[in-house]
Amino acid sequence: MAYIQERKTDNGATHFRVQVRLKGHPTATATFDRKTDAKLWAQQTEAAMREGRHFKTAEAKKHTLGALIDRYIENVIPTKPKNGSSTTAQLLWWKKQIGYCLLSDLTPALIAEQRDILLKGKTIKGTIRSPSTVVRYLAALSHAITIATKEWGWLEDSPMRKVTKPTEPRGRVRFLDDSEREALLASSKGSSNPYLYIVVVLALSTGMRQGELMNLRWENIDIFKGKIILHETKNGERRVVALRGHALELVQSYGLTKGQIFGLLFPSKDDADKPMDLRFPWEQALKKGNISNFRFHDCRHSCASYLLMNGASLAEIAEVLGHKTLSMVKRYAHLSESHTSNVVEKMNQKLFGA
Repeated sequence: MAYIQERKTDNGATHFRVQVRLKGHPTATATFDRKTDAKLWAQQTEAAMREGRHFKTAEAKKHTLGALIDRYIENVIPTKPKNGSSTTAQLLWWKKQIGYCLLSDLTPALIAEQRDILLKGKTIKGTIRSPSTVVRYLAALSHAITIATKEWGWLEDSPMRKVTKPTEPRGRVRFLDDSEREALLASSKGSSNPYLYIVVVLALSTGMRQGELMNLRWENIDIFKGKIILHETKNGERRVVALRGHALELVQSYGLTKGQIFGLLFPSKDDADKPMDLRFPWEQALKKGNISNFRFHDCRHSCASYLLMNGASLAEIAEVLGHKTLSMVKRYAHLSESHTSNVVEKMNQKLFGA
């Protein structure tokens, strides 16, 4: 509802101060010399609020979405080295599509329209873009707009709050059964690549990501305490990885054979400062072991699955894998059915007898 108040200044001039209040929105105020202008502004502002288009008019009308994206790429992206290149590419897509749009005209409906275009679009490989990918595009734009709202004062509220994200499919769970695991280990051990077997054992026993393994340095490993300290991880937090059993023995033996323990564990043959190219030896090992539909990242799923089937809780698995929440590891919950059934059975036997 709008309220217009007539005011007179010391020199006798008349001004009209208008306030627009609508539940769920901050109060908007403005001052005009003419009551007609005040009424018109009140009508337009209240309509914009109801339609989700109301922002700080002065700033929002000064800047386009393209300018917002340019400033974000210049000032914020350098602080996000892990996924900076992919976020930049996603934001440039938004700039190409609706970068011309003033922030005052950036509505949830416009963003949702572009979301649907993303969902129907194809990737550079010619496949339909997945909902998960579209969610990442929306997340990139959402964070840029949030920074512009909270830190730059370019908008009063983010229109992203009213945009529905596509439903993502359940996470893939592909893990090696006993025979597949034995076949992969055997083919890895027989590989011409001297590092592949150790890499596969570490991946299956620690759940480390491919990038974490390929960039692993001797300085990150405490052989005596049996642990790996990862300073650079996907979620930006330092993580300590337990190194035990056969994996620890392999690393110790490898270190003794190498003699000098510094630099990358798995360097390229041509450049010691760059990690080896895992793709070819990995694909050859899968082919030799007759293992299909298995990616290197599935070693991480395999580790989580083995942990759960051996009695680890979801919280413990999340800690091992470095997940901040349990949502990512709930995909493995069904694998613990036999374990939880045994727990329930023991409880019932204790309470009620055999």
